[in-house]
Amino acid sequence: MTSLLDSLFALVTYDLGIDLGTTNTLILVKGKGVMIREPSVVARRKKSKELLAVGTPAKKMIGKTPQLIEVIRPLRDGVIADFDATEAMLRHYIGEVHQSRGLLPKIPKPKVVVGIPSGVTEVERRAVQDACFSAGARQAFLIEEPMAAAIGVGLPVANPEGMLIVDIGGGTTEIAIISLSGIVVERCLRVAGDEMDQAIIAFARLKHSLLLGEATAEEIKINLGSAIPLGGKKQMVARGRDLGNGLPKSIKFETDEVREAIAPVIRQIVDQLTGLLEETPPELISDIVARGVTLCGGGSQIAGLDKLIAEETKMPVWVADDPLSAVVRGCGKLLDNPLLLARVRVTSGLK
Repeated sequence: MTSLLDSLFALVTYDLGIDLGTTNTLILVKGKGVMIREPSVVARRKKSKELLAVGTPAKKMIGKTPQLIEVIRPLRDGVIADFDATEAMLRHYIGEVHQSRGLLPKIPKPKVVVGIPSGVTEVERRAVQDACFSAGARQAFLIEEPMAAAIGVGLPVANPEGMLIVDIGGGTTEIAIISLSGIVVERCLRVAGDEMDQAIIAFARLKHSLLLGEATAEEIKINLGSAIPLGGKKQMVARGRDLGNGLPKSIKFETDEVREAIAPVIRQIVDQLTGLLEETPPELISDIVARGVTLCGGGSQIAGLDKLIAEETKMPVWVADDPLSAVVRGCGKLLDNPLLLARVRVTSGLK
């Protein structure tokens, strides 16, 4: 009966894989690929909570709104910080992918597979599922992000061998060793890309008496961030407010400065990774040494991070293709493989 209903729903709705990230939200439509890749930002009126903008248009408003409008990031550290904003954002994106482009109108009542951090509480987990149902989902399956990322990059998670994956996102860093469709050892750190942005803001404040906005700090990290000294020096002019006189001020940042600013955050991640390896059963270590460490998530694109981890762990390290979409691609593969979904999901899909 369930399979018959799913077949009927497949005619009038899309099934979706969702990576509900602190920094970006990605949505994959079954059979079509990734169709939404937008910042997890919402703009709304403060009193009425009327939705004004979602995604890139909302992100452009950060720091520029009048008092009647607020721009918020609905998720912090990988979990829901504002339920209503999360539900509104999901509803908006689900509606967007269901806008009919064919002969049959599409109904926004999808089955969804959503990636969540591995270290969340039962309450935080339930909040994600409830937000999906409130946004119109008929079924909502939750999958831990390291598992989804491993499936997304093509690791054979069902095999009896150890695989190490490091997913550095915006709000969380997930480090996990996977074997036989389960997570054997894992660490979930609420230290990731956002923490690097804050480190750059703190560095600019202390060294240059310059107050930077979050968007500017993120741009500096993307353009100049590195984990190790690299050949050649890049520069970037950043604008902010002088903390001495309150007037506009421009400062030229260099790669060495940015590396110094984010080094403590990267050190935390590397230390947690080496600590996890010390807890790993010896049978799995030999598998991991042979296969290497897989990096994914936006933070994996920090220049030289793979080389630093390889040097610290004495193991081969590779960065996944399109590392930003690893989790959502894994969620999409699970839509096509209900047997594997039944083995790796952390909740049933029903209310």
